[in-house]
Amino acid sequence: MMSPYGDLKSGLDTISLFHYVTIRVTVKNKRIVAFGFLSTIIITLALLGTTLSAETKPTESSRFGAINKFINILGIVEKYYVDEVSFDELINKAIKGLLSNLDAHSGYLNEKDYKELQVATEGEFGGLGITVGMRNDLLTVISPIDDTPAYRAGIKAGDVIIKIDNQSTMNMNIDDAVALMRGKPGTKVTLTIYRKSEPKPLVVEITRAIINVQSVAAQMLDGKILYIRITNFDKKVAESVRKEIERHKNAAGLILDLRNNPGGLLDQAVELVDLFIEKGVIVSQKGRVQDENIVYEAKKDGTLLKDKPMVVLINEGSASASEIVSGALQDHKRAVIVGEKSFGKGSVQVILPVENKEAIRLTIARYYLPSGRTIQSVGVTPDVVVHQGVVKTEENGFSVKENELKDHLKSEIEKIEQQQATPLKNDENQTTEPKKSIVDIDKDLQLQTAIGIIKALIVHQKQ
Repeated sequence: MMSPYGDLKSGLDTISLFHYVTIRVTVKNKRIVAFGFLSTIIITLALLGTTLSAETKPTESSRFGAINKFINILGIVEKYYVDEVSFDELINKAIKGLLSNLDAHSGYLNEKDYKELQVATEGEFGGLGITVGMRNDLLTVISPIDDTPAYRAGIKAGDVIIKIDNQSTMNMNIDDAVALMRGKPGTKVTLTIYRKSEPKPLVVEITRAIINVQSVAAQMLDGKILYIRITNFDKKVAESVRKEIERHKNAAGLILDLRNNPGGLLDQAVELVDLFIEKGVIVSQKGRVQDENIVYEAKKDGTLLKDKPMVVLINEGSASASEIVSGALQDHKRAVIVGEKSFGKGSVQVILPVENKEAIRLTIARYYLPSGRTIQSVGVTPDVVVHQGVVKTEENGFSVKENELKDHLKSEIEKIEQQQATPLKNDENQTTEPKKSIVDIDKDLQLQTAIGIIKALIVHQKQ
């Protein structure tokens, strides 16, 4: 597996089955937080109560009152809980609960999780080939990765995973969900999903596999338009795109396809935008800590395809780094954005190691586009909205309003136990065999629209 919502100072900014997370190796001026025995916590918090009171303005008595409440609850749980739980385990559960309740992307990584994360950043992953995130507190597919088990099984962006094998995902945090879906290659996992266009839940059995992804693929369309597909932002994306453009210097226009791209390394998103603009802000991040307020600007070293028209394709599976690229090019009026509104993942996470080879993942900032608009929970809206395929509008028994969705899904999960859900069939555009071509224009309405726009802009330039 792979994945939003990290960073090796530039990091993987989305969480997923690729299990990318935003990682920063160069953590500037950050203390390593050590979680251990209760005495350590008490001493640390007491010191913080004295040293930081002027900064955060709580009174010393209120801090000690809160600490005392925490200690009392720990003692009650340790003494009366029906099962015996070790003190270390209680502390770990408290830390996990603390972080998971901050936001959907913060979390506690035990030694096993932390080791898997470090392995995942090397580029080969065992899993399903989908990127997941939390949307409205629901475990949602950001995107399936091309030619992976999940893609071939028919999983789509926007699918809500309501059960993993026999476990409901309601109130499950994303790390636990990812852990359930990961496993030894060759083993199977059953997902029960909700899809807006279907009358009842869909059930699909997927065989886990090692996921190797080709991040950049390119080909010429109509002999004059360069089409470049980017599936995720790994450490060589910007250079690979540059090489493809230099190989096709005679291209009259460029289509950059970021659909179903869950994100990746921030520095690669910045470098990619820098290929196409001459100056100005690309993206900025802002948080509470001054050191995390960073502005990334274009370098003054020229651009590629400077006078050639450009279209960027996005959809609801485009997240994080993909949104930075599309949003920045849109704000600089360098490209026409075509497709559907993107996912809306615009927060920055860092990985801070703690003792015993564990770590915490903490949201420390949000991304902002050149115009100052945020990505988080908003996404990027295309200049030209084009829906892919046929959109079903008929009402059915499983069609509900967005704000009622979570409660409705709870009742549907209960029904699954009494009635058989619908087996998921492959979409006609998704075959059980890997695609032999990176693009099928005849079945791709969004791409057809992009080609039409490029041709129109080429004609306009000649006039």
